[in-house]
Amino acid sequence: MSRSAMTQPHIDSIGFTTADAEASAGFFAECLGFQRSGEPLLVEGDPYADLVGLPGGRFKLVQLTIGAQVLELTEVLDPGPGARPGRSIPADSGSNDRWFQHSCLVVNSMEAAVAALQPAFAAGRIKSISSAPQRLPDWNTDAAGIVAYKFRDPEGHPLELLQFPPDKGEARWHVEAPGPLLGIDHSAIGIADTAASCRFYRELLGLAAGGDGVNSGPEQDGLDGLAGTRVHITGHRCPTGAGVECLDYREPTGGRPMPADQGIQDLAHWQLRLRVADLQSIADRVEAFGGRLISPGIVELGDQAGWIGATRALQLADPDGHQLQLLQD
Repeated sequence: MSRSAMTQPHIDSIGFTTADAEASAGFFAECLGFQRSGEPLLVEGDPYADLVGLPGGRFKLVQLTIGAQVLELTEVLDPGPGARPGRSIPADSGSNDRWFQHSCLVVNSMEAAVAALQPAFAAGRIKSISSAPQRLPDWNTDAAGIVAYKFRDPEGHPLELLQFPPDKGEARWHVEAPGPLLGIDHSAIGIADTAASCRFYRELLGLAAGGDGVNSGPEQDGLDGLAGTRVHITGHRCPTGAGVECLDYREPTGGRPMPADQGIQDLAHWQLRLRVADLQSIADRVEAFGGRLISPGIVELGDQAGWIGATRALQLADPDGHQLQLLQD
């Protein structure tokens, strides 16, 4: 990557909290074709614990790769002195709840990818969100022909499979691969206000505009497991790699906000690790863009800098509470 590209935002990893990192890694490897990246990492105490809002906490991190993208699984071994234990994902979570966040996995064959999941469905390990894979309709010009399917992993984390038709998607999604899964295109998040989220991700963090459109109709109902769905979708992209997609559900109403105290110990917690050029500028302006700091300002990583690949970091939440971990060399 060129020096100029390194100054642009880049998502290093997409991750979530799990109750059992080894079991979760096993599912992603067995059923989806992810590969382990190195040995599990045990992280104890500060500065990382301070960064993520659990001073004195202990964590186990497992990294998985698919294509050029990284999925990081975080198991909170000990939340630290005085911290509450983690909570499970609410059993009645819906696609329009604003704690909703998923990883979008691109496949070259939806049929093969869904077939690979069938033993896990049959065993009751995973559950479907979508009624079936949905081909988005021709009237929806930007998305016409895309096939999508949503389901939940064994702990309830939502995931989406996406297959692009030949005339859509980046070139990397139209290549030969040893299995049906090609990589991670984006992480999608539930939001309350499209304009506010666009300002946060584009003006504050520096991501570029991606797609913008409204999806509705029976195909979207079947995809999201909702009725009368109308969702405004806006994309935010880095120069390379994964991006962020904001889901503003106009219908059905009633989507619930993220709990104000949701933290890394909760299984509904997702985290984007984003490399940026200027942490201080972001820290100074985050509240003006509707976000808030999780960490006590910029954290010097010291001896922990080696494994994370940066010397300084900042943990913050976007206007809807979705967390990002920002890195600067």
